[in-house]
Amino acid sequence: MREKTVNIPTADGQMETFVVHPQESGPFAPVIIYMDVWGLRPELCDIARKVAVVGYYVLLPDLYYRQGRIRHGWRDADGRMISLHKLDAARQAEVLAPALHLSNATVVADSAALLDFIGRGEPVHHGAVGSIGYCMGGQFVIRAAAAYPERFLANACLHGAQLVTDREDSPHRLVRRLRGELYCGFAEKDSQATPSIRAALDEAIAECPVEYRAVIHAGAEHGYALPDRDIHDKHAANRDWELIFAMFRRQLSAF
Repeated sequence: MREKTVNIPTADGQMETFVVHPQESGPFAPVIIYMDVWGLRPELCDIARKVAVVGYYVLLPDLYYRQGRIRHGWRDADGRMISLHKLDAARQAEVLAPALHLSNATVVADSAALLDFIGRGEPVHHGAVGSIGYCMGGQFVIRAAAAYPERFLANACLHGAQLVTDREDSPHRLVRRLRGELYCGFAEKDSQATPSIRAALDEAIAECPVEYRAVIHAGAEHGYALPDRDIHDKHAANRDWELIFAMFRRQLSAF
């Protein structure tokens, strides 16, 4: 495997991005991983490696770069990352604060910078792009795919947050722009994905041209898909990977 950390230029600075892909048999289909509220960290780099090792060129951008190099996390006695709801109020606020500075416009602009970067000499197929987003990254997947529907054709949203809101630019109101496929992995026990939220997303996407599939993982909690988390659900995460890689094969292998 080949790995590097690059600084991708944007209108607002340099976006630190972890890049990983196989050494041989390129060029490769590109996949972008959109981080959760915890930010860039080794756990997400390992996920990027998991995707790359089966034949993809993977980018993991630090979307907090406008605020500096933010790194945080707390672990329990077993070395697992402690979930947000188990932290005290002060630590919760510390984790959530950087996300308040992100906007729809910045996410779309950063996605454009990533697309531009892979088009300038990187060993990638020029065409369809895949994406995976965790928590807040789940809505970023939808926003990027809505902004660039001709590029983002294989998109995965895992325990996504704020997918249905009262705002005019709510992600569920953008799905009509999507093409290709969208997969959503939901935790059964998740205040961000209640039955009413899932139903609203189902209704919004019913008449859309995107091929949509959702799986509700029984007993799983928000954050289940992240391997270092104290509530990681291996069975649910493996089911997600099965469906995500199948989607990638269908939508990305022809490019």
